[in-house]
Amino acid sequence: MTDPALPPSVCSIVIGVPVQAVWDEITKTGTIQRPLFNTVLDIDARPGGRLLYSSPDRKRAFVAGEVLEIDPPRRLRHTYIFTMAPEPQTEVTWELEEVPGGCRVTITHAGWTRDKDARKHGAGWQQILGLLKSELETGDIPMRTKLSYRLQSLFMWALPKTTKAEHWTA
Repeated sequence: MTDPALPPSVCSIVIGVPVQAVWDEITKTGTIQRPLFNTVLDIDARPGGRLLYSSPDRKRAFVAGEVLEIDPPRRLRHTYIFTMAPEPQTEVTWELEEVPGGCRVTITHAGWTRDKDARKHGAGWQQILGLLKSELETGDIPMRTKLSYRLQSLFMWALPKTTKAEHWTA
């Protein structure tokens, strides 16, 4: 049960590109999304459709969910299950708005039952937005992030069994 005392995590950034460029990046499938922790998105882009962020080799799944609402190129709302700790299911909303100089991207992550989860994911969303800005404005992400991704790839074997893609792709 969601604790009404826990507010949603809300993160926002302005990226100096058109709304469509941001939408294309956050909804691209079949190829690595570096700003989203080097994952590959598979999405059935309609309400009720499945959403899955996986490792590049598709052997591990990190976020699973269901599309609740999609209004290209302005809004994507979906459920969110972090597979390393599958409880609780929460909800993420991406909102894209044209502003002078580019696009304001706002991520709202709601439905928290534990404050520590909200804080950790809020920090993750801030990192994602910064990487999204870097990727879209410069075409690259920081070298330290690339190195971090490389190190993480070496330890995929040590992740919890709940991250195995077979649990989420049936």
